[in-house]
Amino acid sequence: MPRRILVIDDEEAIREVTQVTLETFAGWIITTASSGREGIARAAQDPPDAILLDVMMPDMDGPSTFKELCQNPATRHIPVLFLTAKVQAADIEAFRNLGAKAVIAKPFDPMSLAHDVSKVLGWEPEAIQQVGGRR
Repeated sequence: MPRRILVIDDEEAIREVTQVTLETFAGWIITTASSGREGIARAAQDPPDAILLDVMMPDMDGPSTFKELCQNPATRHIPVLFLTAKVQAADIEAFRNLGAKAVIAKPFDPMSLAHDVSKVLGWEPEAIQQVGGRR
């Protein structure tokens, strides 16, 4: 059964690139949300296997969204990976101290995103296609 990932990001282009990349190279089922509130509701309604969460969003930022996900018994078990342009060591350490599984720098390499997510989460990487359809 394919993995299910929820991408929460206020930037439509990031949501689209992430969705196409992960569907194409990993065969995962991707759902998206454009805000923290929407993402929390989607995750509670149909918990995904993992969440890719943007740090900088209007109204409710990634860390605030993450805290609410952790407080909800229906979503607290879902691994969260932060997506951010803030890649200073102190920022990365702060996000990991919150409990994030990893921090993925923006802009990310679409060709390696599925592999990077799989590696962090300990998922089997064999199903991920390499560029050009090679496995």
